Amino acid sequence: MKKENKKQAQQKRAEERRKKEQRAKVRKYLSIGIPAALIAILIIVILVDTFKPFSQTDDTDEATTESVTESAEAESTYSTDTSLTVADGDTVNIDYVGSIDGVEFSGGSTNGTGTDLVIGSGSYIDDFEEQLIGAHPGDTVDVTVTFPEDYGVDDLNGQEALFEVTINGIYE
Repeated sequence: MKKENKKQAQQKRAEERRKKEQRAKVRKYLSIGIPAALIAILIIVILVDTFKPFSQTDDTDEATTESVTESAEAESTYSTDTSLTVADGDTVNIDYVGSIDGVEFSGGSTNGTGTDLVIGSGSYIDDFEEQLIGAHPGDTVDVTVTFPEDYGVDDLNGQEALFEVTINGIYE
């Protein structure tokens, strides 16, 4: 009987060693695999974010700063030919600085980076785009608008604003 007990004890210890070795392997794979998977996910997120279409928006002032970049006519460059005139349906590149009572407000400027706008698209607050019609590349146009009462930004709701808009060019 003693031999049987000894053999069973040896088998039990061998089984425990195998389980311990398996757990060690799993821990090793997890300690390498989880960080590697997280790095891979981070790289994917960065790549996806890098290749998103450029859009200059400010969540607090989305209606006035939304970039309209998807236009069938728009090419990668615009013309600065001063003989061109902004017309309804044109895609223009503009810079602007908005102010209320002479004070610039957050989200009301392109900060000189330029943004594309399709005239007549309605992507900016009422009457903004229409006031650019007839301007030429290089012109600076004063655009006066009134933010809707329910605009969503307490400091801007119902306020009259002046945007100093520079027409950088017109896409041909």
